[in-house]
Amino acid sequence: MNFKLSHTDSTHGHLIILTDGADLEWVEEYLENNEIEIMASLLAEGVKQFMIPRKDGHVFVQCLKSHGKPSITSEESRLAGAEMLNLLENHLVESVTLLDKAGLNQTYAYAEGMALGNYQFLKYLNEENKSKVENKLKDIRVHTGALDEAGFENLHHVVRGTLKARDLINEPFSYLTAPQLSKEIADMTEEVGLDLKVLEKADMEKMGMGGILAVNKGSFTPPKFNIIEWKPEAAKNERPIVLVGKGVVYDTGGLSLKPTKNSMDFMKCDMAGAATVVGTMMSVALAKMPLHIIGLIPSSDNRPGNDAYAPGDVVKMYSGLTVEVLNTDAEGRMLLADALHYAKQYEPELVFDFATLTGAAVRAVGYEGMAFMGTADSKVKHALEISGHNVYERLIEFPLWREYADQLKSAVADITNLGSVNAGHITAGKFLEYFTDYPWIHIDVAGPAYLQKASGYRTREGTGVGVRLMFDFLKSYE
Repeated sequence: MNFKLSHTDSTHGHLIILTDGADLEWVEEYLENNEIEIMASLLAEGVKQFMIPRKDGHVFVQCLKSHGKPSITSEESRLAGAEMLNLLENHLVESVTLLDKAGLNQTYAYAEGMALGNYQFLKYLNEENKSKVENKLKDIRVHTGALDEAGFENLHHVVRGTLKARDLINEPFSYLTAPQLSKEIADMTEEVGLDLKVLEKADMEKMGMGGILAVNKGSFTPPKFNIIEWKPEAAKNERPIVLVGKGVVYDTGGLSLKPTKNSMDFMKCDMAGAATVVGTMMSVALAKMPLHIIGLIPSSDNRPGNDAYAPGDVVKMYSGLTVEVLNTDAEGRMLLADALHYAKQYEPELVFDFATLTGAAVRAVGYEGMAFMGTADSKVKHALEISGHNVYERLIEFPLWREYADQLKSAVADITNLGSVNAGHITAGKFLEYFTDYPWIHIDVAGPAYLQKASGYRTREGTGVGVRLMFDFLKSYE
Protein backbone atom coordinates (compact mmCIF):
# COMPACT_ATOMS: atom_id res chain seq x y z
CA MET A 1 0.00 0.00 0.00
CA ASN A 2 1.33 3.41 -0.97
CA PHE A 3 0.84 5.17 2.36
CA LYS A 4 2.68 7.90 4.26
CA LEU A 5 2.53 9.37 7.73
CA SER A 6 4.51 12.61 7.87
CA HIS A 7 4.65 16.06 9.47
CA THR A 8 4.33 19.34 7.60
CA ASP A 9 4.21 23.10 7.96
CA SER A 10 1.71 23.40 5.11
CA THR A 11 -2.02 23.74 5.66
CA HIS A 12 -3.16 23.58 2.03
CA GLY A 13 -5.73 21.09 0.84
CA HIS A 14 -8.02 19.05 3.09
CA LEU A 15 -7.73 19.78 6.82
CA ILE A 16 -8.81 18.00 9.97
CA ILE A 17 -9.12 20.48 12.82
CA LEU A 18 -8.73 18.87 16.24
CA THR A 19 -10.43 20.78 19.02
CA ASP A 20 -11.85 20.31 22.49
CA GLY A 21 -14.69 22.69 21.61
CA ALA A 22 -13.52 25.36 24.04
CA ASP A 23 -10.63 27.35 22.56
CA LEU A 24 -11.54 28.39 19.02
CA GLU A 25 -9.53 31.60 18.74
CA TRP A 26 -6.62 29.88 17.04
CA VAL A 27 -8.80 28.63 14.14
CA GLU A 28 -9.33 32.21 12.92
CA GLU A 29 -6.00 31.87 11.09
CA TYR A 30 -7.37 28.98 9.03
CA LEU A 31 -11.15 29.50 8.68
CA GLU A 32 -13.46 32.23 7.40
CA ASN A 33 -15.89 33.88 9.81
CA ASN A 34 -18.88 31.98 8.45
CA GLU A 35 -16.98 28.69 8.78
CA ILE A 36 -16.13 29.48 12.39
CA GLU A 37 -19.81 30.21 13.07
CA ILE A 38 -20.81 26.84 11.57
CA MET A 39 -18.13 25.09 13.57
CA ALA A 40 -19.10 26.75 16.86
CA SER A 41 -22.79 26.02 16.28
CA LEU A 42 -22.31 22.31 15.59
CA LEU A 43 -19.90 21.90 18.51
CA ALA A 44 -22.45 23.59 20.79
CA GLU A 45 -25.03 21.01 19.65
CA GLY A 46 -22.66 18.22 20.71
CA VAL A 47 -21.65 17.07 17.21
CA LYS A 48 -18.18 15.56 17.52
CA GLN A 49 -17.31 14.96 13.88
CA PHE A 50 -18.43 16.89 10.81
CA MET A 51 -17.34 18.49 7.54
CA ILE A 52 -17.39 22.08 6.28
CA PRO A 53 -17.25 21.92 2.46
CA ARG A 54 -14.81 24.01 0.47
CA LYS A 55 -14.03 24.24 -3.21
CA ASP A 56 -10.29 23.83 -2.79
CA GLY A 57 -10.16 21.43 0.15
CA HIS A 58 -12.76 20.49 2.74
CA VAL A 59 -12.43 21.19 6.45
CA PHE A 60 -13.17 18.25 8.73
CA VAL A 61 -13.66 18.96 12.42
CA GLN A 62 -13.05 16.51 15.23
CA CYS A 63 -13.98 17.31 18.81
CA LEU A 64 -11.88 15.40 21.33
CA LYS A 65 -12.55 15.38 25.04
CA SER A 66 -10.20 14.45 27.87
CA HIS A 67 -11.12 11.73 30.33
CA GLY A 68 -9.93 11.07 33.86
CA LYS A 69 -7.44 8.46 32.70
CA PRO A 70 -4.84 9.41 30.05
CA SER A 71 -4.97 5.88 28.62
CA ILE A 72 -8.71 6.23 27.97
CA THR A 73 -8.22 9.69 26.46
CA SER A 74 -5.59 8.35 24.05
CA GLU A 75 -7.69 5.33 23.11
CA GLU A 76 -10.76 7.48 22.45
CA SER A 77 -8.57 9.63 20.17
CA ARG A 78 -7.33 6.57 18.25
CA LEU A 79 -10.90 5.32 17.81
CA ALA A 80 -12.04 8.77 16.67
CA GLY A 81 -9.21 8.83 14.13
CA ALA A 82 -10.32 5.49 12.72
CA GLU A 83 -13.94 6.66 12.61
CA MET A 84 -12.96 9.79 10.65
CA LEU A 85 -11.71 7.53 7.86
CA ASN A 86 -15.31 6.82 6.81
CA LEU A 87 -16.02 10.52 6.34
CA LEU A 88 -12.80 11.04 4.41
CA GLU A 89 -13.51 8.04 2.19
CA ASN A 90 -17.00 9.30 1.40
CA HIS A 91 -15.43 12.50 0.04
CA LEU A 92 -12.61 10.72 -1.84
CA VAL A 93 -9.87 12.37 0.22
CA GLU A 94 -6.39 11.18 -0.75
CA SER A 95 -4.30 13.49 1.43
CA VAL A 96 -5.18 15.29 4.65
CA THR A 97 -3.43 17.43 7.26
CA LEU A 98 -4.19 17.13 10.98
CA LEU A 99 -4.20 20.59 12.49
CA ASP A 100 -3.91 21.14 16.24
CA LYS A 101 -2.81 24.45 17.71
CA ALA A 102 -4.78 24.06 20.95
CA GLY A 103 -2.20 21.77 22.53
CA LEU A 104 -4.57 18.87 23.09
CA ASN A 105 -1.72 16.32 23.25
CA GLN A 106 -3.99 13.90 21.41
CA THR A 107 -2.78 14.54 17.86
CA TYR A 108 -0.38 11.61 17.68
CA ALA A 109 -2.90 9.14 19.11
CA TYR A 110 -5.47 10.41 16.58
CA ALA A 111 -2.96 10.04 13.73
CA GLU A 112 -2.09 6.55 14.96
CA GLY A 113 -5.74 5.52 14.88
CA MET A 114 -6.06 6.83 11.33
CA ALA A 115 -2.87 5.16 10.12
CA LEU A 116 -3.70 1.78 11.65
CA GLY A 117 -7.38 1.94 10.73
CA ASN A 118 -6.57 2.74 7.10
CA TYR A 119 -4.68 -0.56 6.66
CA GLN A 120 -5.86 -3.00 4.01
CA PHE A 121 -4.50 -6.33 2.78
CA LEU A 122 -5.42 -6.44 -0.91
CA LYS A 123 -2.49 -8.40 -2.35
CA TYR A 124 -4.62 -11.20 -3.80
CA LEU A 125 -7.36 -9.11 -5.43
CA ASN A 126 -7.23 -8.52 -9.16
CA GLU A 127 -6.95 -4.91 -10.30
CA GLU A 128 -10.65 -4.53 -11.03
CA ASN A 129 -11.78 -5.73 -7.61
CA LYS A 130 -8.94 -3.94 -5.86
CA SER A 131 -9.95 -0.61 -7.42
CA LYS A 132 -13.47 -1.05 -6.02
CA VAL A 133 -12.43 -1.40 -2.40
CA GLU A 134 -9.02 0.26 -2.05
CA ASN A 135 -8.97 3.20 0.35
CA LYS A 136 -8.39 6.56 -1.29
CA LEU A 137 -6.42 8.01 1.63
CA LYS A 138 -2.68 7.65 1.10
CA ASP A 139 -1.12 10.55 2.99
CA ILE A 140 -1.66 11.74 6.57
CA ARG A 141 0.28 14.86 7.52
CA VAL A 142 0.52 16.41 10.96
CA HIS A 143 0.78 20.13 11.73
CA THR A 144 0.94 20.98 15.43
CA GLY A 145 1.87 23.98 17.51
CA ALA A 146 4.78 22.20 19.19
CA LEU A 147 6.05 19.25 17.17
CA ASP A 148 7.74 16.54 19.21
CA GLU A 149 10.14 15.32 16.52
CA ALA A 150 11.30 12.24 18.43
CA GLY A 151 7.76 11.33 19.42
CA PHE A 152 6.52 11.68 15.87
CA GLU A 153 9.36 9.57 14.48
CA ASN A 154 8.64 6.86 17.05
CA LEU A 155 4.97 6.90 16.03
CA HIS A 156 5.98 6.45 12.40
CA HIS A 157 8.30 3.54 13.26
CA VAL A 158 5.83 1.65 15.44
CA VAL A 159 3.06 2.02 12.85
CA ARG A 160 5.36 0.55 10.21
CA GLY A 161 6.25 -2.37 12.47
CA THR A 162 2.61 -3.04 13.32
CA LEU A 163 1.55 -3.01 9.66
CA LYS A 164 4.42 -5.37 8.82
CA ALA A 165 3.16 -7.78 11.45
CA ARG A 166 -0.36 -7.56 10.01
CA ASP A 167 0.91 -8.31 6.51
CA LEU A 168 2.67 -11.45 7.70
CA ILE A 169 -0.34 -12.73 9.64
CA ASN A 170 -2.69 -12.10 6.71
CA GLU A 171 -0.58 -14.02 4.21
CA PRO A 172 -2.09 -17.43 3.41
CA PHE A 173 -0.13 -20.60 4.04
CA SER A 174 -0.05 -21.20 0.28
CA TYR A 175 2.51 -18.38 0.28
CA LEU A 176 3.92 -18.05 3.79
CA THR A 177 5.58 -21.38 4.48
CA ALA A 178 8.38 -21.57 7.03
CA PRO A 179 11.06 -21.02 4.33
CA GLN A 180 9.12 -18.07 2.91
CA LEU A 181 8.77 -16.54 6.37
CA SER A 182 12.56 -16.64 6.62
CA LYS A 183 12.81 -14.87 3.27
CA GLU A 184 10.38 -12.19 4.44
CA ILE A 185 12.42 -11.72 7.59
CA ALA A 186 15.63 -11.53 5.54
CA ASP A 187 14.17 -8.79 3.34
CA MET A 188 13.07 -6.84 6.41
CA THR A 189 16.39 -7.17 8.23
CA GLU A 190 18.32 -6.04 5.15
CA GLU A 191 16.02 -3.03 4.76
CA VAL A 192 16.37 -1.73 8.33
CA GLY A 193 19.87 -2.89 9.28
CA LEU A 194 19.34 -5.94 11.48
CA ASP A 195 21.57 -9.02 11.59
CA LEU A 196 20.02 -12.38 10.71
CA LYS A 197 21.12 -15.97 11.11
CA VAL A 198 18.92 -18.90 10.09
CA LEU A 199 19.34 -22.42 11.45
CA GLU A 200 18.38 -25.11 8.96
CA LYS A 201 16.84 -28.52 9.66
CA ALA A 202 20.26 -30.17 9.60
CA ASP A 203 21.47 -27.71 12.23
CA MET A 204 18.49 -28.50 14.44
CA GLU A 205 19.04 -32.22 14.02
CA LYS A 206 22.68 -31.85 15.01
CA MET A 207 21.75 -29.75 18.04
CA GLY A 208 18.91 -32.06 19.09
CA MET A 209 16.01 -29.60 18.86
CA GLY A 210 13.50 -32.38 19.32
CA GLY A 211 10.49 -30.15 19.94
CA ILE A 212 10.72 -28.28 16.64
CA LEU A 213 11.64 -31.40 14.70
CA ALA A 214 8.72 -33.38 16.17
CA VAL A 215 6.19 -30.77 15.06
CA ASN A 216 7.77 -30.67 11.61
CA LYS A 217 7.64 -34.44 11.04
CA GLY A 218 4.23 -34.22 9.35
CA SER A 219 5.26 -31.38 7.04
CA PHE A 220 6.36 -31.30 3.42
CA THR A 221 8.61 -28.29 4.04
CA PRO A 222 11.58 -28.00 6.42
CA PRO A 223 11.54 -25.97 9.62
CA LYS A 224 13.54 -22.79 10.11
CA PHE A 225 14.96 -21.13 13.20
CA ASN A 226 15.41 -17.39 12.67
CA ILE A 227 17.77 -15.39 14.87
CA ILE A 228 17.43 -11.61 14.50
CA GLU A 229 19.80 -9.28 16.33
CA TRP A 230 19.94 -5.55 17.02
CA LYS A 231 23.17 -4.62 18.79
CA PRO A 232 24.00 -0.90 18.70
CA GLU A 233 27.43 0.20 19.87
CA ALA A 234 26.05 2.25 22.75
CA ALA A 235 23.56 -0.33 24.06
CA LYS A 236 22.42 0.42 27.60
CA ASN A 237 22.10 -3.23 28.57
CA GLU A 238 25.17 -5.44 28.98
CA ARG A 239 23.10 -8.61 28.56
CA PRO A 240 20.49 -8.81 25.81
CA ILE A 241 16.73 -8.76 25.98
CA VAL A 242 15.40 -11.74 24.01
CA LEU A 243 12.03 -11.88 22.23
CA VAL A 244 10.76 -15.32 21.23
CA GLY A 245 7.85 -15.71 18.80
CA LYS A 246 5.84 -18.82 17.94
CA GLY A 247 6.17 -19.28 14.19
CA VAL A 248 3.65 -21.99 13.35
CA VAL A 249 2.76 -20.80 9.86
CA TYR A 250 -0.23 -23.11 9.68
CA ASP A 251 -1.75 -25.41 12.28
CA THR A 252 -4.05 -28.29 11.44
CA GLY A 253 -3.62 -29.67 14.94
CA GLY A 254 -1.58 -32.52 13.49
CA LEU A 255 -3.03 -35.96 14.18
CA SER A 256 -5.11 -34.33 16.94
CA LEU A 257 -6.95 -32.66 14.09
CA LYS A 258 -8.77 -29.38 14.64
CA PRO A 259 -12.38 -28.90 13.47
CA THR A 260 -12.50 -27.14 10.10
CA LYS A 261 -15.14 -24.48 10.80
CA ASN A 262 -14.22 -21.58 13.08
CA SER A 263 -10.82 -23.05 13.88
CA MET A 264 -8.62 -24.53 11.19
CA ASP A 265 -9.94 -22.11 8.55
CA PHE A 266 -8.00 -19.20 10.06
CA MET A 267 -4.96 -21.04 11.40
CA LYS A 268 -2.69 -19.05 9.11
CA CYS A 269 -2.66 -16.70 12.12
CA ASP A 270 -0.86 -19.20 14.34
CA MET A 271 2.40 -17.37 13.64
CA ALA A 272 1.09 -14.11 15.13
CA GLY A 273 3.67 -14.40 17.92
CA ALA A 274 6.42 -14.52 15.31
CA ALA A 275 4.86 -11.50 13.59
CA THR A 276 4.97 -9.62 16.89
CA VAL A 277 8.70 -10.25 17.15
CA VAL A 278 9.33 -9.31 13.50
CA GLY A 279 7.33 -6.08 13.81
CA THR A 280 8.97 -5.17 17.11
CA MET A 281 12.50 -5.79 15.82
CA MET A 282 11.72 -3.70 12.74
CA SER A 283 10.43 -0.80 14.84
CA VAL A 284 13.39 -1.03 17.22
CA ALA A 285 15.89 -0.86 14.36
CA LEU A 286 14.08 2.02 12.65
CA ALA A 287 14.11 3.96 15.92
CA LYS A 288 17.77 3.03 16.53
CA MET A 289 16.83 2.11 20.06
CA PRO A 290 19.90 1.93 22.37
CA LEU A 291 19.23 -1.61 23.53
CA HIS A 292 20.75 -4.97 22.62
CA ILE A 293 17.76 -7.09 21.54
CA ILE A 294 17.61 -10.55 20.00
CA GLY A 295 14.57 -12.10 18.32
CA LEU A 296 14.17 -15.89 18.07
CA ILE A 297 11.55 -17.33 15.72
CA PRO A 298 11.26 -21.12 15.43
CA SER A 299 9.05 -21.88 12.46
CA SER A 300 7.20 -24.84 10.95
CA ASP A 301 3.71 -25.88 9.96
CA ASN A 302 1.88 -28.60 11.91
CA ARG A 303 0.34 -31.26 9.68
CA PRO A 304 -0.88 -34.86 10.01
CA GLY A 305 1.04 -36.15 6.96
CA ASN A 306 4.30 -37.96 6.32
CA ASP A 307 5.73 -39.33 9.58
CA ALA A 308 3.70 -37.02 11.84
CA TYR A 309 4.31 -37.19 15.56
CA ALA A 310 1.47 -38.84 17.43
CA PRO A 311 -0.27 -38.72 20.80
CA GLY A 312 1.65 -41.05 23.09
CA ASP A 313 5.03 -40.27 21.52
CA VAL A 314 7.91 -39.30 23.79
CA VAL A 315 10.07 -36.45 22.47
CA LYS A 316 13.53 -35.55 23.74
CA MET A 317 13.78 -31.78 23.77
CA TYR A 318 16.80 -29.57 23.09
CA SER A 319 17.17 -29.09 26.87
CA GLY A 320 17.39 -32.85 27.44
CA LEU A 321 13.98 -33.12 29.09
CA THR A 322 11.61 -35.71 27.66
CA VAL A 323 8.01 -34.85 26.89
CA GLU A 324 5.08 -37.22 26.56
CA VAL A 325 2.86 -35.89 23.79
CA LEU A 326 -0.77 -36.07 24.82
CA ASN A 327 -2.05 -33.80 22.09
CA THR A 328 -0.27 -32.84 18.86
CA ASP A 329 -2.33 -29.63 18.76
CA ALA A 330 -0.29 -28.42 21.73
CA GLU A 331 2.55 -27.88 19.27
CA GLY A 332 3.37 -24.23 19.85
CA ARG A 333 4.87 -24.93 23.26
CA MET A 334 7.09 -27.60 21.71
CA LEU A 335 8.68 -25.05 19.37
CA LEU A 336 8.88 -22.36 22.03
CA ALA A 337 10.49 -24.72 24.54
CA ASP A 338 13.46 -25.36 22.26
CA ALA A 339 13.78 -21.64 21.52
CA LEU A 340 13.59 -20.71 25.21
CA HIS A 341 16.34 -23.19 25.98
CA TYR A 342 18.40 -21.79 23.09
CA ALA A 343 18.06 -18.33 24.65
CA LYS A 344 20.06 -19.48 27.69
CA GLN A 345 23.32 -19.20 25.76
CA TYR A 346 22.95 -15.40 25.71
CA GLU A 347 22.67 -15.17 29.51
CA PRO A 348 19.78 -12.77 28.87
CA GLU A 349 18.72 -9.96 31.14
CA LEU A 350 15.07 -10.58 30.28
CA VAL A 351 13.13 -12.86 27.93
CA PHE A 352 9.63 -12.49 26.50
CA ASP A 353 7.74 -15.03 24.44
CA PHE A 354 4.66 -14.32 22.35
CA ALA A 355 2.27 -16.95 21.08
CA THR A 356 -1.26 -17.69 20.01
CA LEU A 357 -0.89 -20.52 22.46
CA THR A 358 -4.26 -21.46 23.96
CA GLY A 359 -7.98 -21.15 23.49
CA ALA A 360 -8.09 -21.05 27.29
CA ALA A 361 -6.53 -17.56 27.23
CA VAL A 362 -9.35 -16.39 24.94
CA ARG A 363 -11.95 -17.88 27.26
CA ALA A 364 -10.30 -16.20 30.25
CA VAL A 365 -9.76 -12.70 28.83
CA GLY A 366 -11.66 -12.61 25.54
CA TYR A 367 -10.46 -10.43 22.68
CA GLU A 368 -9.97 -7.36 24.87
CA GLY A 369 -6.62 -8.28 26.41
CA MET A 370 -3.82 -10.79 26.82
CA ALA A 371 -2.99 -13.28 29.55
CA PHE A 372 0.58 -13.10 30.81
CA MET A 373 2.67 -14.80 33.46
CA GLY A 374 6.31 -15.30 34.26
CA THR A 375 9.27 -15.15 36.60
CA ALA A 376 10.45 -11.59 35.93
CA ASP A 377 10.34 -9.28 38.93
CA SER A 378 7.35 -7.14 39.84
CA LYS A 379 9.01 -3.93 38.58
CA VAL A 380 9.24 -5.34 35.06
CA LYS A 381 5.69 -6.68 35.16
CA HIS A 382 4.35 -3.36 36.41
CA ALA A 383 6.18 -1.45 33.66
CA LEU A 384 4.76 -3.87 31.09
CA GLU A 385 1.23 -3.36 32.40
CA ILE A 386 1.68 0.41 32.23
CA SER A 387 2.78 0.10 28.59
CA GLY A 388 -0.27 -2.06 27.98
CA HIS A 389 -2.52 0.75 29.19
CA ASN A 390 -0.52 3.39 27.28
CA VAL A 391 -1.16 1.69 23.93
CA TYR A 392 -4.39 -0.04 25.00
CA GLU A 393 -3.02 -3.54 24.53
CA ARG A 394 -3.88 -4.55 28.06
CA LEU A 395 -2.59 -7.51 30.04
CA ILE A 396 -3.83 -9.57 32.97
CA GLU A 397 -1.31 -11.54 35.04
CA PHE A 398 -2.09 -15.15 35.90
CA PRO A 399 -0.23 -17.22 38.52
CA LEU A 400 2.39 -19.90 37.99
CA TRP A 401 1.78 -21.64 41.31
CA ARG A 402 3.76 -24.82 41.81
CA GLU A 403 0.57 -26.92 42.03
CA TYR A 404 -0.03 -26.40 38.30
CA ALA A 405 3.06 -28.51 37.62
CA ASP A 406 1.18 -31.52 39.01
CA GLN A 407 -1.00 -31.45 35.90
CA LEU A 408 2.08 -32.01 33.73
CA LYS A 409 3.30 -35.17 35.45
CA SER A 410 3.90 -38.17 33.22
CA ALA A 411 4.37 -41.85 33.98
CA VAL A 412 6.65 -42.40 30.99
CA ALA A 413 8.53 -39.10 30.52
CA ASP A 414 9.74 -36.10 32.50
CA ILE A 415 6.61 -34.08 31.71
CA THR A 416 3.58 -34.09 29.42
CA ASN A 417 2.76 -31.37 26.89
CA LEU A 418 -0.80 -30.90 28.17
CA GLY A 419 -2.50 -30.22 31.50
CA SER A 420 -6.09 -30.85 32.52
CA VAL A 421 -9.17 -29.19 31.09
CA ASN A 422 -8.84 -26.38 33.64
CA ALA A 423 -6.52 -23.35 33.46
CA GLY A 424 -5.06 -24.45 30.13
CA HIS A 425 -3.35 -21.12 29.51
CA ILE A 426 -1.58 -21.39 32.87
CA THR A 427 -0.42 -25.00 32.45
CA ALA A 428 0.89 -24.06 29.00
CA GLY A 429 2.94 -21.33 30.66
CA LYS A 430 4.01 -23.77 33.37
CA PHE A 431 5.27 -26.12 30.65
CA LEU A 432 7.38 -23.32 29.15
CA GLU A 433 8.80 -22.43 32.55
CA TYR A 434 10.63 -25.77 32.60
CA PHE A 435 12.86 -24.48 29.79
CA THR A 436 13.86 -21.16 31.37
CA ASP A 437 16.44 -20.19 33.98
CA TYR A 438 16.29 -16.40 33.56
CA PRO A 439 13.75 -13.59 34.16
CA TRP A 440 10.97 -14.45 31.75
CA ILE A 441 7.47 -13.36 30.71
CA HIS A 442 5.06 -15.36 28.58
CA ILE A 443 2.33 -13.44 26.72
CA ASP A 444 -0.55 -15.38 25.18
CA VAL A 445 -1.88 -13.23 22.33
CA ALA A 446 -4.49 -15.74 21.16
CA GLY A 447 -7.49 -13.43 21.66
CA PRO A 448 -6.59 -10.04 20.14
CA ALA A 449 -4.09 -11.27 17.53
CA TYR A 450 -6.76 -12.11 14.96
CA LEU A 451 -10.26 -10.65 14.66
CA GLN A 452 -13.14 -11.94 12.57
CA LYS A 453 -14.40 -8.37 12.12
CA ALA A 454 -12.77 -4.97 12.51
CA SER A 455 -12.87 -3.16 15.84
CA GLY A 456 -12.00 0.51 15.43
CA TYR A 457 -8.42 0.84 14.22
CA ARG A 458 -7.88 -2.89 14.76
CA THR A 459 -8.66 -4.10 11.28
CA ARG A 460 -10.17 -7.45 10.38
CA GLU A 461 -7.86 -10.49 10.56
CA GLY A 462 -4.29 -9.81 11.72
CA THR A 463 -3.99 -6.92 14.20
CA GLY A 464 -0.24 -6.89 14.87
CA VAL A 465 -0.95 -6.88 18.59
CA GLY A 466 2.13 -6.77 20.79
CA VAL A 467 4.30 -4.58 18.57
CA ARG A 468 3.05 -1.30 20.02
CA LEU A 469 3.12 -2.80 23.51
CA MET A 470 6.74 -3.88 23.27
CA PHE A 471 7.91 -0.71 21.57
CA ASP A 472 6.42 1.39 24.37
CA PHE A 473 7.96 -0.89 27.00
CA LEU A 474 11.40 -1.00 25.41
CA LYS A 475 11.71 2.73 24.75
CA SER A 476 11.29 3.34 28.48
CA TYR A 477 13.33 0.35 29.61
CA GLU A 478 15.89 1.06 32.32
